Amino acid sequence: MSILTVTGIQTNLFWEDREANLRQFEAKINSIQEKTQLVVLPEMFSTGFSMEAGKLAETMQGPTLNWMKRIAAAKKIILAGSLIIAEAGNYYNRLVWMMPNGQFGYYDKRHLFAYGGEDRPYTRGQKRLIGSVNGWKVNCLVCYDLRFPVWCRQAPARPGEDRRSPDLEYDLMIVVANWPHKRQQAWRALLIARAMENQCYVLGINRIGQDGHQLEYRGDSLLIDPLGNILQDCGDKETVFTASLDKLSLIAVREKFPFWKDADDFHIEANRP
Repeated sequence: MSILTVTGIQTNLFWEDREANLRQFEAKINSIQEKTQLVVLPEMFSTGFSMEAGKLAETMQGPTLNWMKRIAAAKKIILAGSLIIAEAGNYYNRLVWMMPNGQFGYYDKRHLFAYGGEDRPYTRGQKRLIGSVNGWKVNCLVCYDLRFPVWCRQAPARPGEDRRSPDLEYDLMIVVANWPHKRQQAWRALLIARAMENQCYVLGINRIGQDGHQLEYRGDSLLIDPLGNILQDCGDKETVFTASLDKLSLIAVREKFPFWKDADDFHIEANRP
């Protein structure tokens, strides 16, 4: 129960071409040789970061959700990534946490990137999603959320909880992204900061290549430990990597450096699948 094996996929995306993207991700997932428990894809993995929500949106019974169910069941993995969803007259940039049994949780991106016009077609989410796998708790975030430390923060102890325990709200933060090269320094710095301040592992999965607006993406997908050390740096190359995370090492860091005891009090609601 102390080990969690995760796989990240950093790749170019076919602009607004769902079928091509699903084909390439299926091939990449099938190429994974190691036994893994959680596979993480970039933000809007089926289309790229598009504002054409009316043209590209699917329902929760659509082809991409069915594809995720099929892949998660066949490979016996949890599959996580965001896509464009239409629901009740709104559009969402929705991260889906798909489990092997076909059940799923989801998280609607809270912080919409107004600088790029994301706030116009999309509706922002209201609740966090804390997934669970092999005894690990996973906080699921999407791209621009990374810039907002309160939303990312470990929740303080609730009334009656033992503040002496290093069993915090979550153990791993995943951030799926389409983060442009021109702001890559912020991407790297913020991922490291979120790991250190929350005393958790952080896995940030970004894309590479060029989108339909000629915006460049360098990737720099990172896996970071709770002390801020980079365990995996994908650079700007097509990469499928798998790593094992040790819960006992995480607990040891929290016990040696119990900074979490001094955290400020606040409340954020969380969805739990």
